[in-house]
Amino acid sequence: MTKIKICCISSIQEAELAIKQGADAIGLVSEMPSGPGVIDFETIVEISKAITGKTDTFLLTSKRSVEEIVQQLKICRTSTVQICDSLVEGTYDDIKSELPDVKVVQVIHVIDDDSVAEAITAANTADALLLDSGNQKLAVKELGGTGRTHNWDLSKQIVESVSVPVYLAGGLNPANVKSAVELVHPYGVDICSGVRTGGKLDEEKLAEYIKIVKSCI
Repeated sequence: MTKIKICCISSIQEAELAIKQGADAIGLVSEMPSGPGVIDFETIVEISKAITGKTDTFLLTSKRSVEEIVQQLKICRTSTVQICDSLVEGTYDDIKSELPDVKVVQVIHVIDDDSVAEAITAANTADALLLDSGNQKLAVKELGGTGRTHNWDLSKQIVESVSVPVYLAGGLNPANVKSAVELVHPYGVDICSGVRTGGKLDEEKLAEYIKIVKSCI
């Protein structure tokens, strides 16, 4: 069954709502150059502590050095780190050596064929990939939360080319997630704005979305 990750969680209450509806993981967004869902690090720590053991917790980070990422993880103690940009100092193995219980998920912003090659390389050492619709090359980087879909044919190609779990993100909502899952066959799907109203997690949209994903074969 396709795993369900609900991102941009902003409070313990939202986390508990996502868990109640059947989410397999939640995403906690730390400092980013742009995009929605960013919360202060103290709140990330509070949410992570409150729901440890109830579901998987992902720290979304824009940091690009292992030292900074490990420092964040030692404080917030999430089960997973989602690296939204490319590392410029250190490796995934360095993170896992320092924190062997933490899973490393690398975000690939799917733009063109180069993204496929990038994903295949990252899959050699990352524990999983997450395919999103950002753009690291802009003056103000987009590292997720754009609300846009990308070329799912490229995402399908990535899923078929790697042996690690692959999450699909980017513009998913109750209206299109079934088509996305049936085409791409990801390990999991990740959503932020598609289950929100006025920026707040919408229980009705969330329930509908999760019901649809769980009905996919």
